[in-house]
Amino acid sequence: MKTATVADLRNNFRRVSALIDNGESVEITKRGRVVARLVPPVASSRKLVKPDWMAQIKEVWGDRVFSAAEVKEMREAELGDRG
Repeated sequence: MKTATVADLRNNFRRVSALIDNGESVEITKRGRVVARLVPPVASSRKLVKPDWMAQIKEVWGDRVFSAAEVKEMREAELGDRG
């Protein structure tokens, strides 16, 4: 484990940050005593689940295909006076 003083942290943060980015833990000392420990974050093992938008659309609308007139009518209703 690497060590750095509070002054090192203040004056050479890029160097200390590079150590942490490379997976090193760094103990911060003040007047010879350890006051903190900086460690790299633990990699998350959770996988981000993306919603299946097409399945949701199919659930709501089924296999329906809208005509151009229906789309225009829905758009005008949505926009109101703005469109």
